[in-house]
Amino acid sequence: MNTAVLRTEFRLFRREPGAVFWIFLFPTLLLVILGSIPSFREADKSLGGLRPVDAYVPIAVLVALIMAGVQALPQVLTGHRERGILRRMRLTPVRPSALLSAQMVVQGTVALASALLALLVGRLAFHVTLPKQPAGYLLALLLATASGLALGSVVSALSRTTKTAQAIGSAVFFPMMFCAGVWLPVQQMPHTLARVVQLTPFGAAARALGEAAAGDWPGWGHLGVLAGWTVLLTAGAARWFRWE
Repeated sequence: MNTAVLRTEFRLFRREPGAVFWIFLFPTLLLVILGSIPSFREADKSLGGLRPVDAYVPIAVLVALIMAGVQALPQVLTGHRERGILRRMRLTPVRPSALLSAQMVVQGTVALASALLALLVGRLAFHVTLPKQPAGYLLALLLATASGLALGSVVSALSRTTKTAQAIGSAVFFPMMFCAGVWLPVQQMPHTLARVVQLTPFGAAARALGEAAAGDWPGWGHLGVLAGWTVLLTAGAARWFRWE
């Protein structure tokens, strides 16, 4: 990866206050709003004795990944394609693939930083226990990040313009938010619905992160779903992506 391209993409990202807010700040803000509701700080039997605010920390982490992968990444890449930036890069020693790699690093780094912020705020503001299985949590988080960015790459590959990317991204965004448990934690979903949701990348990620937070090693089935989606989506993105 060209370091100059990476530095440039980071600088461009910092100039986009909307992206900074939605990826880095919004997930934690959502956690603070929900955690400020008194009932969210009381133990819930349907969550295995956890408080809803405890269950929503992994969800806040996943919201950042969804924002970065499904909303931000496709908009940037299709914008570069639409303005002819990728085509012009073919005339320079820098390959367009360097830009793709740089964007994935930028979006992934910011999403991971947002995850760390949510964990810290959850701990300091609401006394949420930090993940008791940190190695398993990190593994699940990295796989979730990879699958989210791979999903965003597919959206980019299928979108010829930024308007199309926005439309497809929005169509994918809300189902993924549901699967992550934003409106209803996966643990509280009816059994059949939960089994279906856990076959999606963010449904599996929600369960894997929840298990690691509780001190258990994430289920290999959930990790396998994340790895499988990452491979499948990456292959699809590579197959359909066009630089012009």
